[in-house]
Amino acid sequence: MSAEQHDSDWFVSSYSGGNNNSCVEVRFTGHGTEVRDTKNRAAATLTFGAHRWNAFLRALRG
Repeated sequence: MSAEQHDSDWFVSSYSGGNNNSCVEVRFTGHGTEVRDTKNRAAATLTFGAHRWNAFLRALRG
């Protein structure tokens, strides 16, 4: 399944600072959370399990 097939599932991360030129997009799947570069949507995505994703968000919030 390519990212282009389900672009409606993706949203711009609220941690991107509102700058659409340097942001990441996120989507939630049955396997975890996927992250991709907005400027290069065809490139590989990173996938995180729920535990790792939540730890990442907690670290961002400080």
